[in-house]
Amino acid sequence: MAALCSGTALMNAAMAVSSATATLVAADRLGTGWGGVPATAGIVGTGAGALALTRLVRTSRRRAFALGYTAAAAGACLAALAVANGDVTGLCLGMLLLGLGNAGAQLSRYAAADLHPAARRGFAIGLVVWCAAAGAVGGPLLLDPSGTAAAGAGLPAFTGPFLLAVLTCALAAAAAAGGPGGRPGAQEAPPPLRRLARTPAARSALAVMVTAQVVMVAVMTAAPLDMHMHGDGLGAVGVTLSAHTLGMFALSPLTGRMADRYGPHPVILAGLLTLALSTALAAVATGSSGRVAALFLLGYGWNLCFVSGSARLARELPEPERPHTEGAVDAAVWTVAAAASLLSTAVLSAGGYAALAWASCAGALAVALGQARRRAPGKAPAPVEQETGRP
Repeated sequence: MAALCSGTALMNAAMAVSSATATLVAADRLGTGWGGVPATAGIVGTGAGALALTRLVRTSRRRAFALGYTAAAAGACLAALAVANGDVTGLCLGMLLLGLGNAGAQLSRYAAADLHPAARRGFAIGLVVWCAAAGAVGGPLLLDPSGTAAAGAGLPAFTGPFLLAVLTCALAAAAAAGGPGGRPGAQEAPPPLRRLARTPAARSALAVMVTAQVVMVAVMTAAPLDMHMHGDGLGAVGVTLSAHTLGMFALSPLTGRMADRYGPHPVILAGLLTLALSTALAAVATGSSGRVAALFLLGYGWNLCFVSGSARLARELPEPERPHTEGAVDAAVWTVAAAASLLSTAVLSAGGYAALAWASCAGALAVALGQARRRAPGKAPAPVEQETGRP
């Protein structure tokens, strides 16, 4: 658990600083409408990595996570060189490789769940997501210092966050050596995807996690760019992103406990409604305090959906189907989120930040209504499979 948590924290720090900086670099060189292209490349890398690493996770978790984090370190180095040379294409390739490491960090939560009995898997997932807060919150606060250090060394200021990412990814790869080894039942063949699509738990988790990821990515990706357009510097952007990532991760153990005690369904509904509230606030907020509050709630709404959706997969799926379904759902979530990242800056350029936020609010409310109709009031959640394991 220590290795899984530390690797996830370090990788989240790398992604937090890299995604924000890449968006600003691309917007300055290509225009506002194309600012989300590098971040989209990172999300595409995460989706592709989730599929690629899933099969390797089934036989060797250590090797899968170490491979992902090493690729991310190489990607951060490539991105730093690209920024120094004004090469947006190289920047996108670097972000793509960083996404492979992010896929390993995302799959770590399922590796943690497998180390616990079914009744405690929500808490295990929440604990790994919570540990990511150390990097995801602390990373953006280092945007300004890392840029200043790079400038002091005679490099462009925007190379600093990527050089920081090289270090954190390398440390995450080293931490992976202490992680869990092979996975029980690793030799069983994965079930067909069409069968997974008919599984109620997989369908529900996919709908919720895709919605949460799309809403969060769209509004969060456009926020630094909107602030940059209004004259805010890296320091202000870093504080806002830190508040957002604090909401994403800080209360994860509580979210996991609620999913274990009450079942994932009510926690999912609470998450979707929180997303709707946060996006409505983002649409009308005018001051910095309002933007910080909106982005914090946006992060917490995502957390409620992400942890409870993951807990549904970890609790309700049979053992032979679980790893393949988890990887497939993660790949789908991040692939759709890539489109949201790319479209968010285009919508920002065409209609403004408020239009983007209101559209996201409508989407969250629509899915919340669909999820509320899935189970009649008072119906108990699906029973948790009985397993032996540590108390």
